[in-house]
Amino acid sequence: MKKRVLFVDRDGTILVEPPEDYQVDSLEKLEFVAGAISGLKSVSELDYELVLASNQDGLGTEAFPEETFWPAHTKMMRTLAGEGVFFDDQLIDPTFPQENAPTRKPGIGMFGKYLSGEYDLASSYVIGDRATDVELAYNLGAKAILLQSKSVADEMLKDKAFASTCVLATKRWSEIAEFLRQTERSATIVRKTSETDIRVELDIDGKGESNIDTGLKFFDHMLWQIVHHSGMSLTVECKGDLEVDEHHTIEDVAIVLGEAILQALGSKRGIDRYGFVLPMDECRAMVLIDFGGRADFVWGVEFTRERVGDVPTEMFKHFFKSMCVAMRCNLHIEAKGENNHHLIEGVFKAFARALKMAVRRDVFSYQLPSSKGVL
Repeated sequence: MKKRVLFVDRDGTILVEPPEDYQVDSLEKLEFVAGAISGLKSVSELDYELVLASNQDGLGTEAFPEETFWPAHTKMMRTLAGEGVFFDDQLIDPTFPQENAPTRKPGIGMFGKYLSGEYDLASSYVIGDRATDVELAYNLGAKAILLQSKSVADEMLKDKAFASTCVLATKRWSEIAEFLRQTERSATIVRKTSETDIRVELDIDGKGESNIDTGLKFFDHMLWQIVHHSGMSLTVECKGDLEVDEHHTIEDVAIVLGEAILQALGSKRGIDRYGFVLPMDECRAMVLIDFGGRADFVWGVEFTRERVGDVPTEMFKHFFKSMCVAMRCNLHIEAKGENNHHLIEGVFKAFARALKMAVRRDVFSYQLPSSKGVL
């Protein structure tokens, strides 16, 4: 899974920018932007690397000696560290604007490490207070969050080609933290092989539209049960080699859906982790799930028909087993009943409810649900 980054500007975003010379070059000038410390503490708990990215005009010259810069900067970093905020990297460009150095934001010359393909920049953010921070996000292929009021942001970005890169404008760090928490739990995965071409979009907290089309009508009907009973929004689009049979389509959808769930869970902090038994007319379905990071699968469902609709009943076990491995979870499924349609529909509904329980996040706790400290 590729890593995501929050590139955070310093002056005007973390620290108040002195209006007289725009340089924090003494301890007396050191003042945090309102809410910055608590906001950074909140976002540092999310599944992102935290990177400081700052232009410091003429740092190291007579106009801005390093000995006046580092005491205040070090004090800022120690204060944040005392609150549990640690930066994985610090990128500081010392050039003047007129030098037009490629390393100066919004240029991306000092971001080479993050352009290697190891990072998911499309799911990363630049947080800053200037239009150049939004332009930087555009140049990186990331998204931008602007620490400005909506009216100021609109004026700043008016007629700018990169304006759509800004996904949030607010003066409140608490709103930035909440936005990142809400958008954290989503994933888009595309998988193309010689047998299937699949796109899955998942939002655990159900803020988007849903659409399902696999070419198998009964399979679509079952996947819609996940949407309706888990509270998630889900798009599944699959073009498979149905002229061969149903196997590749069902197996590969399971793999990609499982990968999307795993990716959307991110660090898994704050989730309930476990989760359902429900009746479906004359049937009873039980699904036990544990997102503990290990894959173990138990299946106890017996069908009396070879097919339900356009799906072979033998493929349902294979679907859930493939998804279980991709999600890296323990998944135990048992069901009994007479009507085979009710039987498998009960399983899908119970799975959806178990999933909803397990991924539910406690907004008052961001602890990892494991005594080991890792999932």
